[in-house]
Amino acid sequence: VKTAGELLEAGEAPIREVLTQMIQAEDLILDGEAIYLPPFYHAECGTARRLRDLAVPTGRSLFDTPFDPSTLTAETGIAYDEIQVAAIRQAVTSKVMVLTGGPGTGKTTTTQGIIAALQKAGLRVLLAAPTGRAAKRMSEATGMEAKTIHRLLEYNPQDGYKRNDENPLEGDALIVDECSMIDILLMNNLLKAVPEGMRLVLVGDIDQLPSVGAGNVLRDIIDSRHIPVVRLVRIFRQAQKSRIVMSAHAINQGKFPDTSNGRDTDFFFMKEDDPERAAETVVRLVKERLPRAYRESPERIQVLTPMQRGIVGAANLNLALQEALNPSGPSLNRGGYTYRQGDRVMQIRNNYDKDVFNGDSGYIREVDTEDRTLTVDFDGKTVEYDVTELDELTLAYATTIHKAQGSEYPIVVMPLLMTHFVMLQRNLIYTGITRAKKICVLIGATKALAYAIRNMAVLKRNTMLKERIAGDLR
Repeated sequence: VKTAGELLEAGEAPIREVLTQMIQAEDLILDGEAIYLPPFYHAECGTARRLRDLAVPTGRSLFDTPFDPSTLTAETGIAYDEIQVAAIRQAVTSKVMVLTGGPGTGKTTTTQGIIAALQKAGLRVLLAAPTGRAAKRMSEATGMEAKTIHRLLEYNPQDGYKRNDENPLEGDALIVDECSMIDILLMNNLLKAVPEGMRLVLVGDIDQLPSVGAGNVLRDIIDSRHIPVVRLVRIFRQAQKSRIVMSAHAINQGKFPDTSNGRDTDFFFMKEDDPERAAETVVRLVKERLPRAYRESPERIQVLTPMQRGIVGAANLNLALQEALNPSGPSLNRGGYTYRQGDRVMQIRNNYDKDVFNGDSGYIREVDTEDRTLTVDFDGKTVEYDVTELDELTLAYATTIHKAQGSEYPIVVMPLLMTHFVMLQRNLIYTGITRAKKICVLIGATKALAYAIRNMAVLKRNTMLKERIAGDLR
């Protein structure tokens, strides 16, 4: 009421009056101390109710005899440690479970073991992830088809989700990856389509950025202590050799990572306090130094930055990188941007007609300057755009860390300066570093990195999902 009064320059009495009317009309929902917009209230209640219903224990394993996960080693070629074995056991005895852990702790291999165990029991397993790129990574890791959640639920803007409580998913088990990215509205719609007999495995890393939409779903599910959780904490020996993995874990524990650089490391920190010089260094690294040092083409190097704006923001870096890497060729202009043949681009809106989605990235393969159209190749799928549709695309030589969630890149270059001050948070830096598979280079101020590591102010999200799942609220 106080804040609304300041914003609207209105007195307290009329605000309280309107608030009361809105609650009576159910334009707002009052629950205890909390005031909700109706869609979020219903999604939160629905998510909690469905998780509680799904999680009712069956009391029996999928196997008649005690299950020995070591029998899976022959099929998957993977030797599992005791925590991974516990996770696989949990999956064959629980209706719902969460598998969480940081980089290098074996989430992918454990997921493969869970799939193998469920299939051994004769179950039909479905795989899904929130974004196209996360689904593609899941497919590559498992050798099975993984769909985006929207595609799994057969969503289209006209009819909404075709899969729901009246037309549920067909299968015996559903494994969903990158669950930290799922907001409360999407989770509610996903759970509506999960029939009571289906098993559900939620996989994700809660230390990454929370979802763009409302809620803190994965963390709330874990914190409710009502759903079985297996936390992978041991960093595998081969992963311990990776400074990327060890730095990510150090940052997560609030420690400053080892920035001694050196020849044999995969994690570098280049000190540069000046934004202009940092931007020039980024371009030089992508164009010359990294391709020469690691024999990788510039296309396999991704620049990730905390912000869109500013000298070392994504928009400005994109223009500098385009100029350096792809300065000439047929092009179209729209909204002050040049889209040139060979440019790396990203779709920034869901387009169901073209079957491309927010965050999908590709390359401009052809530009027809007469018809004013261009063709983008998204991982082998070609999509045509008219010049009037180009505001759906943005250059993607550099992108924000938020946009990169759920993706991996061979080499990541990440500027980190005090000009990014408002965005410097531990989970943002952690998410950025863990996108790099082979090499990660940070460029910037020691002070900025230290500040980010200390800043735990993950903006508190006001949710009561944890209490609802635990049964403290109805």
